[in-house]
Amino acid sequence: MTRAHTPHHTGPRLRMPDSVAAALACPACGEGLGRDERGLTCAGGHSFNVAREGYASLLTGATPPGTGDSREMVADRLRFQEAGHHDRISAALAAALARELTASAPLVADVGGGTGHHLARVLEALPHAVGLTADVSKFAARKAARVHERGGAVTADAWRGLPLRDASVDALLNVFAPRNAAEFRRVLRAEGVLLVAVPAADHLTELREALGLLDVDPRKEERLADSLHGHFTPAGAEDLRFSMELGHDDAATVVGMGPSARHIAPQDLRSRIATLPAPVPVTASVRLHTYRSRS
Repeated sequence: MTRAHTPHHTGPRLRMPDSVAAALACPACGEGLGRDERGLTCAGGHSFNVAREGYASLLTGATPPGTGDSREMVADRLRFQEAGHHDRISAALAAALARELTASAPLVADVGGGTGHHLARVLEALPHAVGLTADVSKFAARKAARVHERGGAVTADAWRGLPLRDASVDALLNVFAPRNAAEFRRVLRAEGVLLVAVPAADHLTELREALGLLDVDPRKEERLADSLHGHFTPAGAEDLRFSMELGHDDAATVVGMGPSARHIAPQDLRSRIATLPAPVPVTASVRLHTYRSRS
């Protein structure tokens, strides 16, 4: 009796829907990527590994030390997110996409999306959507690859170019993350939408005053408009303001998620936080911008 042959794949399995994988492009030459037993390859002969956690490693060139979140930072942020402190932001993103998207099976990409938390909540709210998280941190990508069955993850640096085909994405999310406007426009379909979340002037105001943190740049809105000028047209904005009850660990995490973390030594930060009540009420104040590609 002849036994039916079962294909054997020696490499790790890419954890993402086929429609998401089909949108990937080689970060070296821009050609489409196909799967094989070793990982991902393009017609130009470039090959890329798939990590055992299921994300594709699409970073090219040397990554400067300190780039991306460390293992410990990712663990802290995941704990903070799973406590629900930023669920209002996730819900606002999902509601905006439900209003704005026209595609029947949209591809949503979160650039600088970290652990994939926001994208997972969006996919839960949009049952016909698929998603991709792109982040420079391999520790974040390990988590993002497994947060939702209709999502996937890659390591990538948006400043070097997104590993996505031209006009392959229906929606882009950018939450407290750097923006490469030219790349965003290249990968976004003509009818697509870009959602950008930035902190407002009173974001974390209680912690800023008590801990001596950096103020939000008063020209942040102006700088955002300048960074997207020539590529995108504003299509609306929404203010989100809510209170978070944070224990000391979560207060340290939310500070570490912003620019002040680079200006205060960790021990000094812990000492200052120890003087605060527990929990400490903290204001979250975020402005969610909607943009369309400029025609």
